[in-house]
Amino acid sequence: MDRYIAKGRTLPFMSAMLAAANIVVFLLCQLPGNTLYGRGCLSAFEIVARGEYGRILWAMFLHADVSHLFNNMIILFFMGAMIEKEIGHFPFAGIYLVSGIGGNLLSLAGKIVGGDWAVSLGASGAIFGLDGLLLALVLFSPRRIENITPLRVVLMICLSLYSGFTGGNVDNLAHIGGLLTGFVLGGLSTIYMRLKRIR
Repeated sequence: MDRYIAKGRTLPFMSAMLAAANIVVFLLCQLPGNTLYGRGCLSAFEIVARGEYGRILWAMFLHADVSHLFNNMIILFFMGAMIEKEIGHFPFAGIYLVSGIGGNLLSLAGKIVGGDWAVSLGASGAIFGLDGLLLALVLFSPRRIENITPLRVVLMICLSLYSGFTGGNVDNLAHIGGLLTGFVLGGLSTIYMRLKRIR
């Protein structure tokens, strides 16, 4: 019995559930009318003028096409599984969601300051939050993650940011906001784990 309980603690069910939720939402978005896109995309106008603050959360579950969805979900599931095993199911899910919100908030601020009324969508801010979280873990956590070094994580982040800045139609502020949020929350979580061990 204890073996099954221990196995349940290491299974990345939160990563799987978040990926499944994104896939289900994408399938629902393919229904006629584009209702979910119209009500969920990150839109500075709709948020500021109409107070539709839920878009800051909902936008991270929307994706433009299959390629957009696939790229984000592959990273979410495989990187997420590794991180979830390290910090636990609910802390992982919390940091993922808050990083997505942090990314969308920075994106929204940039849109307002720059007078940009284009909409944006996607889980990239939350995904970059996982990058920031992983960097915090390899820098500050007393536990080592196998085959993961600070240099490798930094290179991965730099390549991802470079790809965004050189690509078209990319919300780079959401990436940066998610990255910073994940890093800060990851740092705080490692401090908490260290204090918990001391006590």
